[in-house]
Amino acid sequence: MDRQAENKIILITRRTRLEELIARFNTPGQAKFYIEHSGADFSDYQLEHETYLKAIAMAEEALRSHGRVLKLDRAFLPNFIFGKNDGIVVIGQDGLVANLLKYTSGHPVVGVNPDPMRFDGVLLPFRVNDLKALMPEVLERRRPVKEITMAKATLNNGQVLYGVNDLFIGARTHVSARYQIRLGKVEERQSSSGIIVSTGLGSTGWLKSILAGADGIAQFLGRGQLEAAWAGGFAWNADYLVYTVREPFPSKWTQTSLVFGRIESRESMVLTSNMPDNGVIFSDGIEADYCDFNSGVSVTVGVAEKKGLLVQ
Repeated sequence: MDRQAENKIILITRRTRLEELIARFNTPGQAKFYIEHSGADFSDYQLEHETYLKAIAMAEEALRSHGRVLKLDRAFLPNFIFGKNDGIVVIGQDGLVANLLKYTSGHPVVGVNPDPMRFDGVLLPFRVNDLKALMPEVLERRRPVKEITMAKATLNNGQVLYGVNDLFIGARTHVSARYQIRLGKVEERQSSSGIIVSTGLGSTGWLKSILAGADGIAQFLGRGQLEAAWAGGFAWNADYLVYTVREPFPSKWTQTSLVFGRIESRESMVLTSNMPDNGVIFSDGIEADYCDFNSGVSVTVGVAEKKGLLVQ
């Protein structure tokens, strides 16, 4: 039997901006009218779309020489079950890799940059032309990988949510979130704009933005260099998470001693909602894929038992 025929390779893609616009406005013509009427350059949408589709076609052709190829849109990831020996290739933006990793379990993931002139490619070290020579090593698990620590939120109702970049726990809208927080032996009630729990991979994203704002305030008050100390984030495979509480409000009912710190690998943060409705937990900025965090719900947050594996 042909060993290559036994290989299954999942090619993860996403819709382009143009495809999103067509889904919204029904036809390319209507999408073009909307973009040009708003003063934007429609040709840029077309160029991005054509470049991406060409890269996908080239990737499929290269991968077919190493096994059966299944193209999967990212919208189907939450309900897709990967086989133990599946090869996984992501072609798109960095965020698509982060979105995928939390649905894998011990699978080396190949990140391919389809448009190096457009995308930074921090999580996309390869080009389409690399796939033909690269995939035999990947499928045989001979290629080195970089471990990526993930965060895990476990709710008392049995739901579990993983985060590759970060977790957000708070209110759905811009109203204050109310909850109890416990870390180690310290416990208090808080009212804030929500909590961000960041991994090393996500530490140069949302967390960095929060620290930059905090540092600006500290410098105005004559203190700090907080953001400078964290400018490079921390290691992607660090065995801890960093949490920060956004805009904590001190009052007779709420406290502000647990507002920033680390959650070590053998430690957990526990939060219990005091919100009758509109409480949410989501990961990696994907608000549509959330768990309710309303009264009666508690969540335990810590370092996940699994790691993402990014092929190098």
